[in-house]
Amino acid sequence: MTLTRGGMARAWGGTAAHRGYSVVVFVLLASLDNVAIGLVPPLYGPIADAFGVPQRLLGLVTAVSFVVSAAAAVGWAYVGDRANRKPLLMVGTLIWAAGTGGSAVAGNYPLFLAAQLVAAVGLGAVGSVGFSVVTDLISPRRRGLVMSFWGLSQGVGTLAGTLVAGLLGNTDWRRPFLLLAVVGLAATAAYLFTYDIRRGQSEPELADALAAGGDYDYRISRADLPRILARRTNRWLILQGLTAQAAFGSLVWLPVLFTERAEDQGYSTATAVVVGSIFATLFQLGGVFSIVGGLVGDAVQRRTPRGRGLVAAVGVLAAVPFYVVLFFVPMRIDVPDGGSTGAVVAAVLASVVTEPTVGLSLLTALFALALTSANSPNWFALIADVNPPEHRGTVYSLGNLVNGVGRAAGNGLVGVAFQALRGAFPPPLNYAVGLAAFQLFFVPTGVMYWLAARHSPTDIGAVRDLLHTRAERLE
Repeated sequence: MTLTRGGMARAWGGTAAHRGYSVVVFVLLASLDNVAIGLVPPLYGPIADAFGVPQRLLGLVTAVSFVVSAAAAVGWAYVGDRANRKPLLMVGTLIWAAGTGGSAVAGNYPLFLAAQLVAAVGLGAVGSVGFSVVTDLISPRRRGLVMSFWGLSQGVGTLAGTLVAGLLGNTDWRRPFLLLAVVGLAATAAYLFTYDIRRGQSEPELADALAAGGDYDYRISRADLPRILARRTNRWLILQGLTAQAAFGSLVWLPVLFTERAEDQGYSTATAVVVGSIFATLFQLGGVFSIVGGLVGDAVQRRTPRGRGLVAAVGVLAAVPFYVVLFFVPMRIDVPDGGSTGAVVAAVLASVVTEPTVGLSLLTALFALALTSANSPNWFALIADVNPPEHRGTVYSLGNLVNGVGRAAGNGLVGVAFQALRGAFPPPLNYAVGLAAFQLFFVPTGVMYWLAARHSPTDIGAVRDLLHTRAERLE
């Protein structure tokens, strides 16, 4: 394929309002797929009770869903790097909405597992194909900042899933799934009116050629796959997900840790679920600092092409001690047992100010999440920096596949660790010890980001030279 001149009748870039609407839709959809992911963990107890199965089987649902979603994303991304991406996003959204609705009406554990796996297949499209689209809207100078919003939307989605599960599902676990299925259908309708973003339109090297009416017609082929893996930056960016996501995957058990702490202090299960969900949501608010991580990555990258990798490496390594402290800080929980959801939420929020141990825990969590949040925007931006436009969705999906394996391993193995530690450390201490141990996976993650930083200057330069050469073929 080549970069060719296209008809000038097609609008270049669309109106500002249309482009803005499209960005908002893509970012919101990136958050919705994480809402779907975040619904199940806070409801492990109620769902397990409803189906008469142990909680570890619900942990297995989450772990397998991570893997299925990541594996499906590779296929979605490869097709998206070759074809029109908008229809793929719409189909993927419909599939996960159907799976989420099916989860709500499942009458037993096997049907619930099957519905969650259907949803996982659809979720694979939203992240991988959506990433490819969004990178075509962002200039290299601002990739870290804008990708921080992309990553933040996913983090907010996870928080929203945790919160919605706790608030709507504490008495009826099916309600959150029904609500999200309806929202998914509405999101599909919103896709109909988004702008068809042109591949490669954010690249400075292609700007003049595309503005003159050129079309970037290069598409990925199977022959490109060895070249993708030959880029050393890609290898380290993909591999770091195995250890990083083992640590992040374990953190989906945060609501369970705080629920167990509440039950250990004598609260009923319904109240404890609300408490656990609210505390887990509060303690993950540090993820908003991914915006700072993206800004810092952009600034350092302008000074050195190693910048993004170095910022991510420092962030994940510095976060480890803060996570360990978070899990062991004692917390005194004072909420009205059996009270309304609003009363329990108000009491939890008030305890941040009135109870020193809660305030200390929140501050520690903010530091930990703020540091690790440097990982996400710089990972996204580096993938875009070291790959041509037609490879980005596929590289992202390969990284996401390894992320899914790592997250599934972290999510599943930490549950085994909790059970193994139960003999020596009674609940909730076994959860604290297990979670602290799994944060050590961030150490090799930091090392791999440093290795990516070593190789990124060469790979970035090669992509820029390639795009210059392709643009010149129009002249």
